[in-house]
Amino acid sequence: METSNYPENNYSNGVIPNEIKKWNWGAFMYNIIWGIGNKSYLPLLCLVPILNIVWIFVCGVKGNEWAWQNGNYSNPREFFLVQDTWNRAGFVAFIITLIFIVIYVLFFAVIISAIVGGHKYRY
Repeated sequence: METSNYPENNYSNGVIPNEIKKWNWGAFMYNIIWGIGNKSYLPLLCLVPILNIVWIFVCGVKGNEWAWQNGNYSNPREFFLVQDTWNRAGFVAFIITLIFIVIYVLFFAVIISAIVGGHKYRY
């Protein structure tokens, strides 16, 4: 008999376990794709301009709860087996995005400093 950190409770009564209520990187970074894959269509609101800036954070915060409510999970362990893949992929995408933003800012800082600094040495 396998022992688990998650007791065998009846989760079919619509109650969301407390361990489910945490940040979901997959819902944050892949909001629309994640929503379709988890039968949760509220992330489609990320297609609305201006609202999407706020809604991606709502997806990150509420994503696990939406996925739990729309999925057929018997316990949190089974749920996290699925969502851990999304979380890893979302976190990696977040780090890669941050790296590209830093490179982008540094590139333009160098270009601007070369343009501005180049005027001082012209005769």
